[in-house]
Amino acid sequence: MAEGWDKARDIARRVGRGAAQAGRASWRAGRATATGTWRAGRATASGTKRAGLATARGAHKVGQATRRLTHANGAGRTGLGRLIELAIGNSAADAMVTVALASTVFFGVPVGEARGSVALYLVITMIPFALVAPFVGPILDKFRSGRRYVMAGTLFGRGLLCFAMAAAVGPGDLPTLFAGALGVLVLSKAFNVSRAAIMPSVLPADITLVSANARVALFSLVTAGVAVPVAAGLTAWLGSAAMLRIAMVAFLLIGVFAVRLPRHVDSPELEEEPPSGGRAERWRSLLNVGPAVTEAMLANVGGRLFSGFLLFFMLFLVQDLGAPWLADKNTFFDVPRTIGVLALAAGLGGLIGAAVANWARNHSPQLIVLLTLGLTTATAVATAIFFNLWTVVAVALVTAFSQELGKLALDAIVQREIGEEVRSSTFGVVEALLQLAWVFGGLVGLVLSLTGNGPPGFITLSVVLFAWLIWLLIRRRKRIKAVNAQVREQQDKPTPEPGPEQAWAQEELPAPDQVDRTKPLTNPYG
Repeated sequence: MAEGWDKARDIARRVGRGAAQAGRASWRAGRATATGTWRAGRATASGTKRAGLATARGAHKVGQATRRLTHANGAGRTGLGRLIELAIGNSAADAMVTVALASTVFFGVPVGEARGSVALYLVITMIPFALVAPFVGPILDKFRSGRRYVMAGTLFGRGLLCFAMAAAVGPGDLPTLFAGALGVLVLSKAFNVSRAAIMPSVLPADITLVSANARVALFSLVTAGVAVPVAAGLTAWLGSAAMLRIAMVAFLLIGVFAVRLPRHVDSPELEEEPPSGGRAERWRSLLNVGPAVTEAMLANVGGRLFSGFLLFFMLFLVQDLGAPWLADKNTFFDVPRTIGVLALAAGLGGLIGAAVANWARNHSPQLIVLLTLGLTTATAVATAIFFNLWTVVAVALVTAFSQELGKLALDAIVQREIGEEVRSSTFGVVEALLQLAWVFGGLVGLVLSLTGNGPPGFITLSVVLFAWLIWLLIRRRKRIKAVNAQVREQQDKPTPEPGPEQAWAQEELPAPDQVDRTKPLTNPYG
């Protein structure tokens, strides 16, 4: 019995010793694991810190390089550089809103339903832009002394609309989303009108209007090209509502930056004598803005009409598999890749157009707008004859190029020809007319896409563009002939003999009533 107890104690002692050894081993393993985890966490934190510092240094260097580019050629002294930076922020925030709404309003519904929704959206879009000309432009002219605050107000307003749209994304409140999108669009156009109207007041002596507009457009397009993929990734990760809230914060911060623009962008209040007729006289001046502005505006209308047609016609034609290269299921260019290639071509065309506008600063903007319309017409005719993927890519690139270059030339003509008292109103008329042309072209593209065939649509628009170009050329030729005839008539008129008072004025002699009669008279002609 005693031996049994001894064996039991010996077994218990061995078990206890083993448990203690296992505990010590577990403690050592835990300690090693904790040490390894702490070291790994420390290494991860150190790596994250280094990555963050590297990103911050890269962003700082990019910001410095951007500041050097935006403030070059005296743009930093006059305020043009800060206006370009404001346009960069505005472009990035607009890109965020566009990407956030793309998955909710348009791409989130089937193709058949999307066609009806987009048609409704285009029709509704015409209503607020019909109000831009009679209301927004005159309001901006009325507050010429506070244009900084007007621009800031358009940014703050878009921030509030983004907040409302973010709340409407969850329940799928489409009326709120449509109304918010329209409000953002109108305020964006009002911002562009204000920015274009103050351009002459910040123009350096070494930069022309076309070059300044091109510089703003180039930086805005590059910013949008960078912001769109970043916003798309954030939208896929966080959702459309979060992206709209990020855009809201961006708009509010940019609005604060707009208030801090140089004070000389605001025109001083001038005492203006209202002409007889008041408002009617003002609208008569807006409807008769001169032959140069009218010709440039009509040429841009043709290009904008074709741009709206091309976007919606090709988008729905590709999604309906109406393009011939989509008939083969083994083709590399399927629907997503085709849309991506066309979008890339359009973006590249806009960048080239802005760069060429900067290069063509010494050339006549009147000729530029006609040449861009002629180039678009020729490319549309070629696409109608040889309808394939590469001609469609070419027409997308050329259309974006012509639209960007023609619009920059039009802005320069308006800034040069129109006085400051009605410049914002004129830009409002121009923006409204171009937007209405784009909407009408989009509706035509939606209707013609129902045919499911590409060449008929391009043939129709090619005929329209060709007729529009010929009419503008005939109109220009008549105007030039009338001007030449008027010049010849003025040259053929006999020059009247100068009278005594005119002779004294030409010889810089005193008038009769200014002669000192206390001195002896002398013959001024010897």
